Amino acid sequence: MMRSQHIARRLASLLLVFGMASPVAAQPRSGAQSPSDAPASQVVDGIAAVVNNQVITLRQVDAEAKLAQQQLERQKIAVPDSDVLRRQVLQRMIMDELLRQEAKRLNIEVTEATARQAAQTIAQRNNISVDQLRAEIERSGVPWSVYLKELRHEVLVDQIRQRTVDRNIFISDADVDAFLKTQQRQSGLSSLAQPSQTQQSAPRVLGLAQILVAVPEGAPSSEVQRLRAKAEEILSRLRGGADFAAVAAASSDAPEALQGGELGVRPPEGWPDLFLTATQNVPTGGISDIIQSGNGFHILRVLTRGEEQQPAAQRPAPDPRQASPMPDGPMMVTQTRASHILLKITPAMTEERGLERMRQLRQRIEMGESFEELARLYSEDVTAPQGGDLGWLSPGETVPAFEQAMNALQPGQVSEPVLSQFGWHLIRVDERREKDMEDDYRRMQARQILFQRRVEPAFEDWLNQLRGQAYIDNRLDPQSSRRPR
Repeated sequence: MMRSQHIARRLASLLLVFGMASPVAAQPRSGAQSPSDAPASQVVDGIAAVVNNQVITLRQVDAEAKLAQQQLERQKIAVPDSDVLRRQVLQRMIMDELLRQEAKRLNIEVTEATARQAAQTIAQRNNISVDQLRAEIERSGVPWSVYLKELRHEVLVDQIRQRTVDRNIFISDADVDAFLKTQQRQSGLSSLAQPSQTQQSAPRVLGLAQILVAVPEGAPSSEVQRLRAKAEEILSRLRGGADFAAVAAASSDAPEALQGGELGVRPPEGWPDLFLTATQNVPTGGISDIIQSGNGFHILRVLTRGEEQQPAAQRPAPDPRQASPMPDGPMMVTQTRASHILLKITPAMTEERGLERMRQLRQRIEMGESFEELARLYSEDVTAPQGGDLGWLSPGETVPAFEQAMNALQPGQVSEPVLSQFGWHLIRVDERREKDMEDDYRRMQARQILFQRRVEPAFEDWLNQLRGQAYIDNRLDPQSSRRPR
């Protein structure tokens, strides 16, 4: 279905340049090749791992390890010994290869043009030009081509998550009611409805880093106990004065291990409940106790807490996952009533064939055929029986590609074919109106917060299942190999 259940999208927060995410974290991902596709030099190269039917070579691992070492040195994080670094790099490459295979299965492909568009969006949200963004990236020591490659990977991961996890997360009206009541009870006045002037000028933020000791899906109790003991030993070292970032780089099983475990900085409501509860009494610079999730044992460090202190020019772009402050009083927004025809992309209906089909349908509409009748005949959305009618749409209620095209139309106009992660669309704007959305927006913000608290743990669980169901022969760390039953 075209309409998203939420406005939140992980991509922007993953790709922010200033503050939340450092551009030095970007690095190329080689992507394993199959033996049949690999050059002869790689076929005879040593094998580091086999992921389902794909090979990752030692040469690929060594190339990635060199880049990871350079990144750690730039961040002034102690570099693990070469064997540990290679194992950490290989774990990340294995996960990337599994995601690449899943994207292929789902027929998801992200082009270089899409990565460039993502960079343009990031620049716009930071109120700078693409050239200025590029200068900031290259000043950090990361080539622009490498940064674009990382963006392409993050867009791919985001689209996989949307297809596999987002649609299964449901926030009920009762959930929203309970959340708003809790907010009112805690503050005496809903912070979503009437934030203080201080909150508007200096948002509250929480920055965290983590070390994860992963527990494989279906692990026996003896293995769980062994891994808990490992987490306890790590915690003991940290409380004995060991550097958190160095220990994370050497020992964490989380994807951000080679960034010193840094998870970023967000408003508190953007973190999962488990992390908020574990760190609520931990001071800045402090370390939490061990907490257990479905993925394993976590140790968290509070990097920053309190009001955002960055100058406006250096603040990260707004994260669309987070609820922004709500103005006091009426909030007038422009709503659009629109209809659409959706054609999904499948192995049989390629992107190119779908585009040609939609151009033919648009031509038929221009020749006088009924949009509603063509929607009933050809649209693959649940709105087809209603002639494609989507009802009244508020800003942010549809995916970005759809909303941008819709906003460019005048009432009565039909768009050119528009591509989103759901497929090809023809969009018609029927009418527009102004509406006071104060109460609706407050509920929408609450829904965003609840969604975000659930989507990240759900996606981590999905990744754990993806790994647990795969055949993984890790020759640098045989203990982490997986052979599904």
